[in-house]
Amino acid sequence: MIGIARPPVCAPRIPPMKHILALPLLGLVVACSTPTQPTGMLSTYDGLAVKPGAVRASVSDRKDEAGLSLVRRVTIAPTALADSAAGGWMTPMERTALLREVDAQLCFELSERYEITAPDAASDARVRAILSHVRPTGRISSAASAAGAFFIPGPIGVRAPGTLGGLGMEAEMVASDGRQLAAITWTREAMAVGTDDPSLSRIGDALQFVEPFADDAAKAMTATGVKSRQIAKPDPCAQYGSRLRVEGMAAKFATGLYMPQLSGARAEATPAPATAP
Repeated sequence: MIGIARPPVCAPRIPPMKHILALPLLGLVVACSTPTQPTGMLSTYDGLAVKPGAVRASVSDRKDEAGLSLVRRVTIAPTALADSAAGGWMTPMERTALLREVDAQLCFELSERYEITAPDAASDARVRAILSHVRPTGRISSAASAAGAFFIPGPIGVRAPGTLGGLGMEAEMVASDGRQLAAITWTREAMAVGTDDPSLSRIGDALQFVEPFADDAAKAMTATGVKSRQIAKPDPCAQYGSRLRVEGMAAKFATGLYMPQLSGARAEATPAPATAP
């Protein structure tokens, strides 16, 4: 069953005193994430419920606690690109970088909870993610935002109009017998005032939001009360590069801009076909 779009999830943001002068330009600052229409690519959308307490992102999820408690080994399929996310504005390189980052972050998060197996190996469940929506980050205005942040230093930044990108994702864990054990739909958009870094990359915001999506997805795919496990050696996610993206963080602190090309990820993934199961 495919549900209708829900209204935006908004939370008032009260900026620090040092940003009060920017308010005439920004107007009323509100953090909103509007849920996107379901792609229809999950095996089912039944039982999805809005996750309480999610402020920056709009999140709906469900989990089969009994089924998840039996899962030990997981296979992760390459992230698929929905027609609604293709857009036409992303280059093949941008699409590959974004899909690859979703694969990487899901692997990083799930490997702390499950044994990650190769696609052709036996497993208890299979995880698949769908990129459902990408809103581009404005590059020229981002440079202006970074320059302004130089004169107003601090953890909270002000983004100029036209810079705010976004990301929409769907994911599910399906047991070997075809039962859906967990599912999540997730949407987040950059805030005019907050900690989302401006970027000269059109997929800068989307890339920054992949990690919090993967964290929420892994939580939805883990039975309540299950503790983290030691990451296996050799690292099953080694193909994606370092788990700690030092180069990207250093560039961000030096320039005030998020630079995904310095994230440390390597190699390319083959996108899964955009077809329903």
